[in-house]
Amino acid sequence: MIRKFVTALVLLVVAALLISFAIANRQLVTVSLDPFSDVAPALVLTQPLYLVVFALVICGVVVGGCAAWLGQGKWRARARRAEAEVARLRPQVIERGSSVPSAPPRAPALRLMVPPPAA
Repeated sequence: MIRKFVTALVLLVVAALLISFAIANRQLVTVSLDPFSDVAPALVLTQPLYLVVFALVICGVVVGGCAAWLGQGKWRARARRAEAEVARLRPQVIERGSSVPSAPPRAPALRLMVPPPAA
């Protein structure tokens, strides 16, 4: 319950900051996408500054996500190889039956308990 409240509070503050940023930066800016001509660029975009900033932030998040995904390719490949090996070895384990020792049971995860405040 408290986690939902804190999440809602943080999202409310972030939304207020984004809205105030958008209101404060409504002036139009011209973005030229033609690197060869300063006088008469072929592609010009005139938008409010906040839209340009938000679009650049979104593009940065997408590029960063793609870079992280590509960087984790080694771990995904290892996981695929491990799954293939498990699939290859599972029939052998089943064939041997109970002669293969099973893994010891896992202990339940310990939870941090905070005592109630003293009255």
